[in-house]
Amino acid sequence: METLELARRIVEVASDKQAADIVLLNIREVCSFADYFVICTGESGRQIEAIREAIDKTLKQEGILPHHSEGPANSGWVLLDFGGVIVHIFAPFEREYYQLDQLWEKAHLLVKVL
Repeated sequence: METLELARRIVEVASDKQAADIVLLNIREVCSFADYFVICTGESGRQIEAIREAIDKTLKQEGILPHHSEGPANSGWVLLDFGGVIVHIFAPFEREYYQLDQLWEKAHLLVKVL
């Protein structure tokens, strides 16, 4: 699966789990370690975990496993590293605090799902 196709699939799964404020950023021109970021918000630790599990389960069924993952759902920030695609699942406070959307503002916005 191409990295853009993978990123779009992750956006779809997160949307199906009612993630809020989903963005897909093309970071190729401003980053050396990945091609895309998917950033989204879960309203609770339980929803963050549901989003993470859905992404893991769906991609595992398609033969894709994360290279690395970090953060328990109750920490407010879960990271899934699929090589070319990095997924950030935030709680509202942490998303506002870390402001990854603004930090990577030079990246090209490909998708925004409110």
